[in-house]
Amino acid sequence: MNTMPAQPFDEYADNYEGALSKGLSVSGESKDYFAEHRVRILQKRLRSKDYFPRRILDFGCGTGSGIPWLLAMDGVEAVIGTDVSTKSLETASKRFEDPRVDFVETKTITSMGKFDLIFCNGVFHHILPSDRAEVLTMIRNRLNPRGIFALWENNPWNPGTRIIMSRIPFDRDAVTITPPEAERLAESAEFQILWRTHAFVFPSALRFLRWLEPLLSGLPLGAQYMVLAGLPAGQQQSQQQNL
Repeated sequence: MNTMPAQPFDEYADNYEGALSKGLSVSGESKDYFAEHRVRILQKRLRSKDYFPRRILDFGCGTGSGIPWLLAMDGVEAVIGTDVSTKSLETASKRFEDPRVDFVETKTITSMGKFDLIFCNGVFHHILPSDRAEVLTMIRNRLNPRGIFALWENNPWNPGTRIIMSRIPFDRDAVTITPPEAERLAESAEFQILWRTHAFVFPSALRFLRWLEPLLSGLPLGAQYMVLAGLPAGQQQSQQQNL
């Protein structure tokens, strides 16, 4: 399966982070700030449910900017990064010597076994709308029976998000997904929606207000949102019988 274009990501592999940082500079924060806080928000939720994934797939990992934070999660034994851009994977591989990390092309993950957590940030707005259901089905089939799919996406209802995406060459023509659309898309692929939250409401200039963000997480105000999904109970039982 190759429903995400390797271009322009092969073209930008050597300067992906520079192009991303240029766009994010509007917020006053670095890419690492967002990468860290996405995982922190996710981990806090998983901890509250006593769920500690051991094997994680970073779907659409790019050059691996989210890998360090995923590795730092409680109990993680392996993180597999996957992407359609071979040049991005080559760049990512040079950054990590940790034996718990591996990088593979997306087309190979059907032979990689099951995962406790599949993490995906900012990928689906690059996938053709007509192909999104197929990709979600592939992801669903890679989950363990109690596995969690964490879908982070850019919130098109946030003006700052639109400004940032307009400044990033590989995001300018992306087809964004609203929070309700993301939930409907996941449900159409037979996922069960477990939770949705919104994050990154205040830019750096207003960081003194960030203590309010947990109180605002239920409102679609932030620059990004996360949808957590899992397998419906019936599919969990079916997968367990097939393991």
